[in-house]
Amino acid sequence: MSGKKDTGLKKKKELAKKVIALLKEEYPNSDCTLEYDRDQAWKLLVSVRLAAQCTDARVNVVVEKLYQCFPDVNALAEAPVEEIEKLVHPCGLGNSKARDISACMKMLRDVYKGIVPDTMEELLKLPGVGRKSANLVLGDVFGKPAIVTDTHCIRLSNRIGLVEGIKEPGKVEKELWKIIPPEEGNELCHRLVDHGRAVCTARTKPYCDKCCLKDVCAKVGV
Repeated sequence: MSGKKDTGLKKKKELAKKVIALLKEEYPNSDCTLEYDRDQAWKLLVSVRLAAQCTDARVNVVVEKLYQCFPDVNALAEAPVEEIEKLVHPCGLGNSKARDISACMKMLRDVYKGIVPDTMEELLKLPGVGRKSANLVLGDVFGKPAIVTDTHCIRLSNRIGLVEGIKEPGKVEKELWKIIPPEEGNELCHRLVDHGRAVCTARTKPYCDKCCLKDVCAKVGV
């Protein structure tokens, strides 16, 4: 039984290596599509919270006005939740997102002196920050090993055959860590997003004929 498990893991590692190389060639410049300054990591925390059930493009527009009114951690921490909600309403779920953003900025100000922490343990203490958001910050801002299990990552990992029938983000992350080299995780997830939007789409039949992974993908569910 152990031998079969080891063989299966080895095959998935080989598949992951091929997928990483092919996507790297196809999308050499993939990056986070949420706009923020890397020396203002708190803005990424705000944007990723607003991005839940909302497009990154809309978030990028909404935060411009938000930051005009509240340009730093202290200003946003002191802002009335109602004012934040009015500004972020176009992103949907305005009340809960505004409350989380307010509480998160207050904690950044009061506990972390306005500086975004650089460990998973500390990031998860911030209101509204889950593992997906924490991994995005760790990978994009601090250059640490990270795997962001958003909807594209989960869908494509199952379709390609990197994981099998797993939809829960935490479990997908755990399985991917077994086969993805730590230094490749963050950029691979950005490339999966680009590939999921352009080719391996969710709302239409995937365009397998023009897919760079067509010779290695398991095409599960296609």
